[in-house]
Amino acid sequence: MIEEQWEQLNTEVRNPKSKEMDNMGTRELLLLMNQEDENVIKAVRKAIPEIERAVKLVIHALENGGRLIYAGAGTSGRMGVMDAVECSPTFSTTDEVMAIMAGGERAFVHAQEGAEDSEELAAKDLKRIDLRKQDVVLAIAASGRTPYCIGALRTAKDKGAACISLACNYHAIISDLADIAIEVDAGPEVLTGSTRLKAGTCQKLILNMISTAAMVGIGKVYGNYMVDMRATNHKLEERAKRIVMESTQCSEKQAVLALREADQSIKTAIVMLLTGASREEAEKKLYEAKGFVRKCL
Repeated sequence: MIEEQWEQLNTEVRNPKSKEMDNMGTRELLLLMNQEDENVIKAVRKAIPEIERAVKLVIHALENGGRLIYAGAGTSGRMGVMDAVECSPTFSTTDEVMAIMAGGERAFVHAQEGAEDSEELAAKDLKRIDLRKQDVVLAIAASGRTPYCIGALRTAKDKGAACISLACNYHAIISDLADIAIEVDAGPEVLTGSTRLKAGTCQKLILNMISTAAMVGIGKVYGNYMVDMRATNHKLEERAKRIVMESTQCSEKQAVLALREADQSIKTAIVMLLTGASREEAEKKLYEAKGFVRKCL
């Protein structure tokens, strides 16, 4: 890639406000970083129409046996891995939300920068997780031209899977390979080229939106409660109890008994308490309602 192309990327341009960064006082630097971060919210807001389309595509895939698969390298890859991992305890997903990252699991804690330059590596990683045409591949690249992400999208297209791209520059190369292209530009980084800063924050916010809104769309939320949550420790057990109590206005004792009878399923316990149904009846109602608690009531 020729140098001129990199110089045109806003994520690589020098920020004039921080040219004297090494000569700033700590308070001055922190205020500048905070001011620059305000651009993140504005940039993400501009992309809401494309993000909405992406959410609807993901919901369709999840409803039809597909998966949401993040693909990225470096900071972008780590953002995908973090979001995918957090979906499991929050929404009881198994492999509905996954992530592949250039360099594999080791790259999450030990930088494997060279791995991002291989399109073939992405193809191998998608083959390893048995990419299917029902899936959605979401490639994340701050520059918008990471070879690993390009390879992921090309492989997905060849398989017939849906493609979403997320870039932190306009007119990104990966946008041309996607069914839905999300592009955000929060301006040059305070530390030139350090896309773990504003670009990474943009990515985090957008992935939060996509995964959370998609889980709402497939019935894993009731009100604003994570009713498909797994209570795997004491804190989460207490949260599950509070969710049942607040959703049904029952006593603590009733919530504990309902959760016990429902084998700790928050959804089932809520439906049992609000409808007077047995566990078997509540489970049947939820099955017929495709997991939506509100439709059972």
